[in-house]
Amino acid sequence: MNVDWTPMRRMLGTLRAENHRLVIWWRDDDAVAPTTALEQLNTLSKHLDIPVHIAVIPAGATPGLAAFTTENPNLIPLVHGWRHHNNAPADDKKSEFGSPRPAGITELAKGQRRMRDLFGASYLPMFVPPWNRLDPSFLPALQDAGYLGVSTYTPRSARNAAPNLRQINTHIDPINWRGNRGLKEPDALISETVDLLRARLDGIQDATEPLGYLSHHLVHTPQVWEFSQRYLTELLEGGAEVQPIGPLLET
Repeated sequence: MNVDWTPMRRMLGTLRAENHRLVIWWRDDDAVAPTTALEQLNTLSKHLDIPVHIAVIPAGATPGLAAFTTENPNLIPLVHGWRHHNNAPADDKKSEFGSPRPAGITELAKGQRRMRDLFGASYLPMFVPPWNRLDPSFLPALQDAGYLGVSTYTPRSARNAAPNLRQINTHIDPINWRGNRGLKEPDALISETVDLLRARLDGIQDATEPLGYLSHHLVHTPQVWEFSQRYLTELLEGGAEVQPIGPLLET
């Protein structure tokens, strides 16, 4: 893969020159069971020495997945909705928790219980709404159910989504969802990254939020796998620090 990393390397160099600390984290969505793709994700995680926070769909999660994460503590389970079912009204963008509905409150609590039963202490009580859409009406129910954090997509507007509910989002997604569902144009991804880092440096966006890489192992093409490895390597070689999310939910 022929990619010009120069713009990103220059921006990372600027961050280092200005003593600007860059923290990164990795989230991967839609896990339910051990698969060849999950094994590949696990191998890449270990190779890069970056833990992957896997957003697990509670209703479909299997004991086999729980056993796999126990054997591989670099895979950190989060909760990904309840069934990953589209409940959006007709003509609205897809979402499971993107609009108010009473049954959703019950599902939030069920998801929490299911994850604790399966994963025990390795489970991190952070809620990842499917399609990254969450109606604010669910925030009190998340707090009541014992969640400590929320993760969606794009830079956060505030440190907390609600009192005692930390917001830590993802920012770079390599998949071209609106096109062929393969790798997005690498130059565009690098440009997005440079713009995000520039906005942090200029004080336009929250520079304390860890920069999140979002992947979806079940649909990765070979090009997405290759880009992911190189992209994360470039960040590490450029001075980025890895941050597991768990300790940030308790501060």
